[in-house]
Amino acid sequence: MAKVSIGLRGWRFDEDEVFTDEGEFRPLDEVPDDTRRRLIRLTYLQGKPCDACYLIHGEAEKKRCNPAEFVYGEPMEEVLLCADHEADFLYWYREAGGSDHRGEETFRDEFHEWFAAGERAPEGYGGLDHVDTGTDELPTPPDPAELNRRLNENYEGKRKRIDLRTGEIRYEEWDERRGDDEDDEDAVDDVGDLDLGQDYPTK
Repeated sequence: MAKVSIGLRGWRFDEDEVFTDEGEFRPLDEVPDDTRRRLIRLTYLQGKPCDACYLIHGEAEKKRCNPAEFVYGEPMEEVLLCADHEADFLYWYREAGGSDHRGEETFRDEFHEWFAAGERAPEGYGGLDHVDTGTDELPTPPDPAELNRRLNENYEGKRKRIDLRTGEIRYEEWDERRGDDEDDEDAVDDVGDLDLGQDYPTK
């Protein structure tokens, strides 16, 4: 079964779990729970800044941060990185004890503390060789509003709402007279712990 990255590199998905034979995203109810939660979390992470850049520039200079290209770790404790700082993360993970925190809630915080203390990969330290296998041909993940719409297709009586931050799906009574909720953005913000077969860097 082929593994693919979607949107950000790092998290790897079983292609057959995510896409139909026609190459379209499967309906959310057909995707395994862990995979669904990681996939929805990924839509929340799109466009977020690199963690390392953010630690350097801070909120006041957030616009100077590079957008994230890579995601490592588990949902809700993931580390987002740009190409300039991926090697720093990999060095921390491989050589500076980062792998000891794999799967722990402190994973992200431990890397942040190491980086904020001025630690960096040695000059010339190599990163991972990422191989593109037709990634340009993969569809873009649906945006949060579209995910919420798909989750509620052909669903009557109660409505499912997704939290992108936590990965939770909750149900609530739905009154069609109200139309779309005014706070749909928060509602769609309801799916965080999606797990699409996280691959960790190895030596």
